[in-house]
Amino acid sequence: MYDPHTEYFAPKEKEDFDYEFSGRLEGIGAVLQEKDGFIRVSEITPGSPSYLQGDLKPGDLILKVAQGDQAPVDIQGMRIDKAVSLIRGKKGTEVRLTVKKVDGTMKVISIIRDVVVREEGYAKSLLIKGAKPIGYIHLPGFYADFKNAGGRNSGKDVAEEIQKLKQENAQGIILDLRNNGGGSLQDVVDMVGLFIKSGPVVQVKSANGPAAVLEDRDPQVQFGGPLVVLVNENSASASEILAAAIQDYKRGVIVGSSTYGKGTVQQFFDLDQVLPASFDAVKPLGHLKLTTQKYYRISGKTVQLRGVTPDVTLPDTYTYLKYGEKEQDYALPFDEIQGAKFSAWGSPAVPFEKVKESSKKRINSSPTFSLINQAALQLKERTEQSTRSLKLSTYLAQERANQAQAKKLEDARKTIPALDVATLKVDVSKLAADTAASARFQAFTRNAKKDLYIQEAVSIIKDIL
Repeated sequence: MYDPHTEYFAPKEKEDFDYEFSGRLEGIGAVLQEKDGFIRVSEITPGSPSYLQGDLKPGDLILKVAQGDQAPVDIQGMRIDKAVSLIRGKKGTEVRLTVKKVDGTMKVISIIRDVVVREEGYAKSLLIKGAKPIGYIHLPGFYADFKNAGGRNSGKDVAEEIQKLKQENAQGIILDLRNNGGGSLQDVVDMVGLFIKSGPVVQVKSANGPAAVLEDRDPQVQFGGPLVVLVNENSASASEILAAAIQDYKRGVIVGSSTYGKGTVQQFFDLDQVLPASFDAVKPLGHLKLTTQKYYRISGKTVQLRGVTPDVTLPDTYTYLKYGEKEQDYALPFDEIQGAKFSAWGSPAVPFEKVKESSKKRINSSPTFSLINQAALQLKERTEQSTRSLKLSTYLAQERANQAQAKKLEDARKTIPALDVATLKVDVSKLAADTAASARFQAFTRNAKKDLYIQEAVSIIKDIL
């Protein structure tokens, strides 16, 4: 009852959670901020109803909201969550916004609500060019749209990205789960199944009764080449299940830092469903998210508190900090159950010892990784300091030293040779038709080119090839 993941979700919070989980909501597609008692438009989602209608712009202040031709409601001074609940609504319905434009003029803007899709939350991929091309897939979350039959889900999307990479002759794949906080359990099973023949993926157990084994039953292997899974301390839950399964099968190399350590499963319960019709006047009452199960690796161990330890550990800014599920109050304990029956990946076998030795040499000789490690140690030291000097000169000297260290690391990152990456051919035409999507993808590409961790993953795949 008291574990860190059991909590109450007000209706607006549950709606936001569903949006993050599925990447879809029904509304107008405007990101709003509350400032000085006003609701201000900070961003317009490309392709959304607001974007297509064209009159609502970043910087506009929304003063009143009307549902179609009904009387408008003044939202000045209103809490942003309440204002958002008035502006969002069912697909096909009209909302009229009384807006104060940046130039001071007033305007009533009519927008027909529709489904808003957050594309940046979905899987996307790049091809790292070379004599033997390597595919890179970034997965920000294990999303699924349970409310819409045929809606997008991460398992299906990653399968499509793999197929696109195979068409461009990718010889290895990097699956990036860094900062991926988890999501749909079924999508983990489907995704692991893309890389193995068939077999158990994860075990799930309630407080009472035996563990249930969730299996991949499809004997087809969509990709059988070298695989690297990138993780960090913010890779949690579903990300840890996937990394653990790939590691237990010896199917690929887990690279990065130890994961978060969340080995529990939650379920939502709608409070409206347990109340009689006499409570209709106060509905909706929101949801309870309860921890109902624990999941276990196919080896029998849970990732709870301990996370997944990578096969190849890379220096990270947060390496030495106290972080993760083990630092949460009332976290459930680590334990073990009986392992499931499975056969490790056979051919081609991953040369783990060769990979570890080669990676260790590269890390030890890398000035950038050395600076990252130094920065991590200094961050640990600063967080453990319980006193600060009140002498201004001493304080300023320390701040200058911190800034110098940060600039040194920033300069070192700039000298990293850029990877030669390319947009997949099938994506080029899609992006050409949407300038906003193209701009976002260009930013994604720029970041990937100079990412030291992706570069080490590339080197590891080359060691295997």
